Amino acid sequence: MKAIGFILLGCAAFTSLAQASSDQAWNAYYAQINEHCIAASGLKNVTVLGKPAEFDDRVGYSALLLEGHYPQKHMNNRKGTELCLYERQRKAAFVTEWAPAKP
Repeated sequence: MKAIGFILLGCAAFTSLAQASSDQAWNAYYAQINEHCIAASGLKNVTVLGKPAEFDDRVGYSALLLEGHYPQKHMNNRKGTELCLYERQRKAAFVTEWAPAKP
C-alpha cells in the first residue's frame, strides 16, 4: 500500500511540471509578431487590430490584422487594412490588402 502512495506522489510531482506558457511569454510572442508584421506592412502609422489568430502547428501560421494609411500620394492618405500571415518556423511576415466581404 505504501508503494502505491509513493507512485502516486511521484506522478503528482511530475505532472505539476507541465504548465502552460506564462502571460509574459505570450506577450513577448505577440510583440515579436507585431514587430515583424508592422515592418512588412506597406502602410504608415500602423496599428494592430487585436491579438493574432493562431493556426494549428500543422499549418504553422498566425494571422494578424493591421490598419494604417496608404503612403502613396494618389491614395490621399486613405485608411487601409492589411492581413499579415506570420510564419512561425521561419519568423517571416507576409502582408496583403484586406477588404472584408460585403453581403
